[in-house]
Amino acid sequence: MKTIGLLGGMSWESTATYYKEINQGVKEILGGLHSAKISLYSVDFDEIEKLQHRGSWNETAKILSRAAQSVEAGGADFLLICTNTMHKVAEEIQASISIPLVHIADATAEKLISDGIKRAGLLGTKFTMEQGFYKNRVSEKYGIDIIVPNQQDQEIIHSIIYNELCLGKINASSRTKYLEIVGKLFSQGAEAIVLGCTEIALLVQQQHTNVPLYDTTQIHAAKAVKLATCKNVS
Repeated sequence: MKTIGLLGGMSWESTATYYKEINQGVKEILGGLHSAKISLYSVDFDEIEKLQHRGSWNETAKILSRAAQSVEAGGADFLLICTNTMHKVAEEIQASISIPLVHIADATAEKLISDGIKRAGLLGTKFTMEQGFYKNRVSEKYGIDIIVPNQQDQEIIHSIIYNELCLGKINASSRTKYLEIVGKLFSQGAEAIVLGCTEIALLVQQQHTNVPLYDTTQIHAAKAVKLATCKNVS
């Protein structure tokens, strides 16, 4: 079994989900007392969050690249960044290490394609919804049309992520707001909704809506399990 590298802490709530999902996945495949071999580096999210909102992406890249090098030194065979937003600096992180980086957008797009989804709505931080590092990768590399909420709804989504979900706060009123936005995107032709922030699934699950939801945390973790337990998997 290969060793899975996790670059986490952004936030630790969603990183805990990665750890649980990966270990459960390995147990399901290998059985018995098997658990995942993991090299994990968890950063201080307060530092990263401040740099994000200042637009200091080069600084975040330096911090996360050093952390990724520690993950590799810990014996990881490949790396997952346990957050959608910080894939903005995925290329810089990949350049700093010799092991492959498993991109969360690629894993998600592969799942969408396998399910025949051609147009999807994207929820995430404002950075992920506004900028092209995520949605353009999905549309240009995989031919999937990505639509995002309007500016006002983006503000709502972003605020709830940072002021509630990253702090472990789960509010029913916020879930209602998210589901209203999901409904709007569905009415605009989205066949499914990508939960493009690893905290969103803490608030909204498939049981809350008939619109198909794609939890990027679960999808990314499942890809890691597959890579760790199967031979000759790309």
